[in-house]
Amino acid sequence: MAHKQNFFTRRLPLLRGWMKYVLLTILSLSLCLSPNISAVSAKKPGFWSNFATKQPDPAQETGFLAQQEVSLDQGRSLYEAGRYAEAARVLEQVAKQAQGEGKVAQQITALRNLALVYQQLGEWDKANSAIARSLQLTNQLNPSERLTTEASVLDVQGSLQLEQGQSRAAIATWEKASTMYEKLGDKDKLIRNQINQAQALQRLGFYRRAIAILTPIVQTLNKQPDSMTKAVALRSLGDAQLAVGDLEPAYTTLAASLDVAKRINAGDAIRNAELSLGNTLRAQGKTDAALDAYQRAASGSPSTLTVQAQINQLSLLAATNRTQEAQTLWQPIRAILDALPVNHQNMFARINLAQTLLQLNTQQNPSPEDIAQILAVAVQQARSLNDQRAEAYALGTLGTLYERAGQLAEAQKLSNQALLIAQSNNANDIAYRWQWQLGRLYKAQGDATGQPDFYNQAIAAYAAAIENLQTLRTDLVAVNAQAQVSFQDSVEPIHREFVSLLLNPKRGEVKTKDLETARNVIESLQLAELDNFFREACLRANPTVVDQIDQRAAVIYPIILGDRLEIIASLPQQGLRHYSTPVNQAEFEALATRLRQLLVLRVGNDYLPDSQKLYDWLIRPVEADLAASNTQTIVFVLDGALRNLPMAALHDGKQFLIEKYGVALTPGLQLVNPRPLQERKLNVLTAGLSESRQGFSALPNVVSEVKEIQAVVPAKVLLNDQFTEQAFKNALSRQTSPIVHLATHGKFSSKKEYTFDLTWDDRLGIITLNDLLQ
Repeated sequence: MAHKQNFFTRRLPLLRGWMKYVLLTILSLSLCLSPNISAVSAKKPGFWSNFATKQPDPAQETGFLAQQEVSLDQGRSLYEAGRYAEAARVLEQVAKQAQGEGKVAQQITALRNLALVYQQLGEWDKANSAIARSLQLTNQLNPSERLTTEASVLDVQGSLQLEQGQSRAAIATWEKASTMYEKLGDKDKLIRNQINQAQALQRLGFYRRAIAILTPIVQTLNKQPDSMTKAVALRSLGDAQLAVGDLEPAYTTLAASLDVAKRINAGDAIRNAELSLGNTLRAQGKTDAALDAYQRAASGSPSTLTVQAQINQLSLLAATNRTQEAQTLWQPIRAILDALPVNHQNMFARINLAQTLLQLNTQQNPSPEDIAQILAVAVQQARSLNDQRAEAYALGTLGTLYERAGQLAEAQKLSNQALLIAQSNNANDIAYRWQWQLGRLYKAQGDATGQPDFYNQAIAAYAAAIENLQTLRTDLVAVNAQAQVSFQDSVEPIHREFVSLLLNPKRGEVKTKDLETARNVIESLQLAELDNFFREACLRANPTVVDQIDQRAAVIYPIILGDRLEIIASLPQQGLRHYSTPVNQAEFEALATRLRQLLVLRVGNDYLPDSQKLYDWLIRPVEADLAASNTQTIVFVLDGALRNLPMAALHDGKQFLIEKYGVALTPGLQLVNPRPLQERKLNVLTAGLSESRQGFSALPNVVSEVKEIQAVVPAKVLLNDQFTEQAFKNALSRQTSPIVHLATHGKFSSKKEYTFDLTWDDRLGIITLNDLLQ
């Protein structure tokens, strides 16, 4: 222990005053914000026996059991009563006695059950050894016994693997067991096994795969009487639906799970369902209802479930700035954690508590010392489980702690160590975090010293972080539940900080290579935003040589940063240019929001002052170069609040932008096949609603919009009661219109089945619209 104290004292001068013993660290997780994955099995992995035993004498359960009276049923009773140490002693004796008597089946049963007891005690080496011995002994059974016995042992082995963070190994183990249950024709055990696999998939972030497994299971169970298996299957499906953003279906499914749990009077199942419902209500923005659900989930005897519910409650209080309420809650949580056995779930609960307390950002109640003490225990537990992913999180987050304190050199050392561990485990979903952190640290040192080397190291670190994120693209919204990638908290800031660094005037002259990199980063961000919205990697990027698209077109990338507006422009025959406007993000977004509202109302010329100011910020810096390069068309790749504004409405004080240039918009040149349109005679099919329909308000200016279109190009018009779904379909089938213009209400969701345009008599789904247009 002295060696460890010397090691950490040498490395952690920042924290000497915070604690009297070893400070280790915290894992940087977001479990409070992700759906709870509670008890893995449809019920706690249970005891079983393949021979009849009498019920134990209740009197014998109150004290130490005599050696000659031990039995599997006595061990089971102690296990179910939570008296794990006594259960372990009983089962050790049963296993030893069975071995001496050559009773292989009884020995297998005792060892399997003993592994479960060791799991509850957090004695993982003993648990793994017991289950391995149990599995090995199945080879001595005759074929008629072996299949059933081995499948049951594999079920427990999968549970052990999952609780030690070995989700992929657990799935592989359960798949072996499921094959055996299929051969045996045991449908009930097969369903429970598949639920286990689905929950392991959720641990890995494969929520859609979990939904695909659970949906038919739930359909089958809904035709059967209420059971614990049905309650858990419904809850697992609801958790997965919540993870992919299907909030309404998730709430319905979880409410059904709660109803089943109440009807069978299953206390833990009721609390688990309340916890998952609390997460769903939180995602729906229903704070008070979520807190009530968490409170109900936390009731009952102290357990891991109690802690999970209370930590989620604490997190929500912290997120809504209810600091005083949060301060009364964290100490009871820590007290419960201190009394719980060491296992994977409880370790992450402890880490999660520390992460949540850091969000409170208080110097007292909790103090930094309080948080440090919680983390010290958490890291010791992580190492006892030999979890290198956890170690990488621990060291990296400790680096974050140093970063906050301004001790950049120590933060850098710890971040590098964390990164090395993550890379050695091919854990890109961890590595990008510490590459990002190193980028921030190098930049801060560059700002402090002015040394170019620090900036170069920062650029390399940010570039590596974004490269890792691109490899994780398919999982940006669904990675390991213990390492959730939050788009707003991680993905977007990395991209914007990197662009800000590349265009940072403190670095000196911005080079063409920096501009090219910055442009590519923004294109990458556009892709990530669409992935985040649709919750899957739905588009393939096609890199485009911008300068070869149109020799008379300029491409403008406005980039909204915290302290300024950056503009990258690709000008005809001139390559990339860079412009900067000193306006902070809050002021810029306030003007953009106000201008949008004024344009929608369109009362007189009230919008002109804001339109002209935005022109000054966005176009005026580029104006002279646009004129000098003989630009005829401006292609905008818009950012943030600018996407809600028509660029054609920008005004220079004399005329609108559309009067000077052709204006085009694209979400990103990598997302489309960009090519100039050939001039030809156009006709338009335009349809719109100006009147209130189906609970949607009347839309202003639709009539005038349609008339102005007719004044410019030949147009077939379907207005109000003429704009029915059938009339629209007929019009599309009768004429070939290269332009279809809709002026109506619409709803856009990450789920295509919830996305539609409003017609007079119906809602035109996006799938139907796509089919019609094609």
